[in-house]
Amino acid sequence: MTITAALVLYSVTWFMVFFIVLPLRLTAQSDTGTVVRGTPRGAPAEEIVGRKAKLTTLIATVIWMAICGIILSGWITIEDLDWFDRMESDRAS
Repeated sequence: MTITAALVLYSVTWFMVFFIVLPLRLTAQSDTGTVVRGTPRGAPAEEIVGRKAKLTTLIATVIWMAICGIILSGWITIEDLDWFDRMESDRAS
């Protein structure tokens, strides 16, 4: 795995985790009863993006390390994902 591939994998993992973490424990303005004029009722009542980004970084790093470990160990290879036999394989079938 190249450094570029590792960075792309981390970026994709981070954003996937971020979009999962973002709505967790969200308190909307309509839940608190104070809706700021010009904002939708479902908008967050407090700024929590920084805390969510830190939590996302922690979770994404653990997941990324596990994925990198699997890829670098060779436990799962690209040939294992070739379900339609479109790639030539070195191993005997």
